[in-house]
Amino acid sequence: MSDFYDSLETRDPAAREREIFGGLPEQIVRAVTAPGWTKHLGDIDPKAVTSRAALAKLPLLRKSDLPRLQTETPPFGGFNVTPPGKAKRLLMSPGPIFEPEGHEADFAGVARAMFAAGFREGQIVLNCFSYHLTPGAWMFESAAEALGGVGNTEQQVEAIARLRPDGYTGTPDFLKILLDTAQASGKYASSIKRGLVSGAALPASLRQELSSRGVEVLQCYAIAETGVIAYETPAREGLVVNENIIVEIVRPGTGDPVPEGDVGEVVVTSFNPDYPMIRLATGDLSAVLPGRSPCGRTNMRIRGWMGRADQTTKVKGMFVRPEQIAEITRRHPEVGRLRLVVTREAEQDTMTLHAESASGEGLAEAVAATLQAVTKLKGAVKIVPPGSLPNDGKVIADERPVS
Repeated sequence: MSDFYDSLETRDPAAREREIFGGLPEQIVRAVTAPGWTKHLGDIDPKAVTSRAALAKLPLLRKSDLPRLQTETPPFGGFNVTPPGKAKRLLMSPGPIFEPEGHEADFAGVARAMFAAGFREGQIVLNCFSYHLTPGAWMFESAAEALGGVGNTEQQVEAIARLRPDGYTGTPDFLKILLDTAQASGKYASSIKRGLVSGAALPASLRQELSSRGVEVLQCYAIAETGVIAYETPAREGLVVNENIIVEIVRPGTGDPVPEGDVGEVVVTSFNPDYPMIRLATGDLSAVLPGRSPCGRTNMRIRGWMGRADQTTKVKGMFVRPEQIAEITRRHPEVGRLRLVVTREAEQDTMTLHAESASGEGLAEAVAATLQAVTKLKGAVKIVPPGSLPNDGKVIADERPVS
């Protein structure tokens, strides 16, 4: 049995570049049939975009601008080639940002990541991403179907005990919660031997704990607009870029590629025929790893998620944005400067909002309720004296370890 999903993964790197960039002009021609791309890309010659140097001359589309662009031109900012009524599903990510799902098999390119993590035809998969509007569950279900099959905490633990799934897909934190719940209730969960996780950080300590409980976990880096950008292999040396993706690492605040090994912002170009993305600036930081993966795959590797180029951060799989902190200030004029500090405790993301105010009784509870209403996440609130927070413009401080 092959260790690779298909022969594309072991192509000569020079051949891969020729083939991918040979097909890029056609994708750009398709993209500019959509009014959003026509406006954004301007008067370009798609036939001339046949190299990384030529691609780097095109303007960036910032993911952080999509909510505004989609509000101005609903529902997708004019960047969709396939009309909404022809899409398979219409999905919504935190932001909110809306995405159409096309009819292609494995539309998000997750199958390679699942194959690398050990998933095979005939296995049962417990897919714990949400099926309500958000795209994660559909991305992973489509991948499981491409591989050959698919499959409240207490209900899922009961399903594990009865159905004996081989693998898990979802956030790493929730996998630990499921195993803890099964252990506490005396339910069988030992059938789960592998996991492919995404949507939240996988610290080394959590990976080791899951391994000690019999579950070998690999991770993939994915966003709703392009699907899986890169995925971990059994070599566990960086993340291998997906075969249907072009990744650039650029200097934050610019579209200029950085030298190999330098940390910069991840920029992605996809070949999705329904919802193409040309130089989408993700806001995530990473760096290119030199050399080839020991697993035998020959595509570019990146170090994985290394933080945010802006202050937007992901907590428990949900993006928290500076604009949301500003909304809390608007609703509570009695508070001054705010600073949301994100940390990890007991392998769980936690957040504490530090709020400057001279007011006292009842304010922390009121601000905490607003924090949950605005971000859809629970967090603690600490009232601090006026003038005590740093005057550095930072409203979100992500203090979680990168690895």
